[in-house]
Amino acid sequence: MSDLFFSDFGLLWFLVPAYLLWVAAWLVLPWLATKRRRAAAVRFSNIQPLQRLKPSRSLLLRRLVMGLRLVTVALLVLAIARPQTGRKQTHVRTEGIDIVLVLDTSESMLALDLDAERAIAQRRNRLEVAKSVVVDFVKKRENDQVGLVVFGNEAFTQCPLTLDHGIVATFLERVEIAMAGAGTAIGSALGTAVKRLKDSEAKSKVIILLTDGRNNAGSLSPLKAAEVAKTFGIKIYAIAAGTRGKAPFLVDSFFGKQVVYEHVEIDEETLTKVAETTGGLYQRAEDKNALAAIYDQIDELEKTEITMDTYMEYNERFRWFVIPALVLLLLEVLLLGTRFRKLP
Repeated sequence: MSDLFFSDFGLLWFLVPAYLLWVAAWLVLPWLATKRRRAAAVRFSNIQPLQRLKPSRSLLLRRLVMGLRLVTVALLVLAIARPQTGRKQTHVRTEGIDIVLVLDTSESMLALDLDAERAIAQRRNRLEVAKSVVVDFVKKRENDQVGLVVFGNEAFTQCPLTLDHGIVATFLERVEIAMAGAGTAIGSALGTAVKRLKDSEAKSKVIILLTDGRNNAGSLSPLKAAEVAKTFGIKIYAIAAGTRGKAPFLVDSFFGKQVVYEHVEIDEETLTKVAETTGGLYQRAEDKNALAAIYDQIDELEKTEITMDTYMEYNERFRWFVIPALVLLLLEVLLLGTRFRKLP
């Protein structure tokens, strides 16, 4: 859609005040002239009959016709400011990043340690905290394709690579504990993510792995999966979620819900090697704030390149103002010279 604008808009700061002064003078000067009119040449004993006479309609119409001059000059003032219409076009070129989020759904993700500032009964488990942080991360990647892989004993693609981040958020909401089994098949999960990315033509290909344990299921080792990822130019960021030592779990017992503390081992050595093999980064998050900070850091490290080219096409539109002004001027001259001609 084209917009009307004035190329020499600055001139209006001078022309508009001058025009308003001229209009004021045009309205006031005739009134002053009537105040200074000469004494009557013919005297009447009673002028009340004359005062009862209504003004001639022709005089009023003549005044309106003369008012066309105000519109004519206003149009010429706008024409001097060079009215133009144009369209601003912006072409955006992006070199996006394809990202596969790999999320652990093993039973150990039931631990309640990432929400430590809340009362134990109000805490979310590790998976729920991770999902909330991941959703915020996805919202920031507007120009990137994002996919989702979940794993337990097995690994599968929950959401393929897509630019529709609303779909990704919907699939994230459906992720549940043990939906892929109770174990932790980190190698299989990385292998599944590599399959999703190996044929990608994106500028950068990234896997963000979040887990809280060690590889204890699946036929593919994490280190072997990392070597395969490296051959395809895929970078792996590994995140370990969980406090050190024992973590609280909420379990059912004969007396109802009870909190028990269990030790969950995280294979930091393997996760570090996986990240280093592919040129990525390993970090550990012991609470939700640390987890959010890690995803923010990854967001800063993996920036999408965006190039914007802006073009402006415009057309001169002074004719829209000059032609009506000339028509009104000719109409005024014609009417004042014929129907509303003033006799001496």
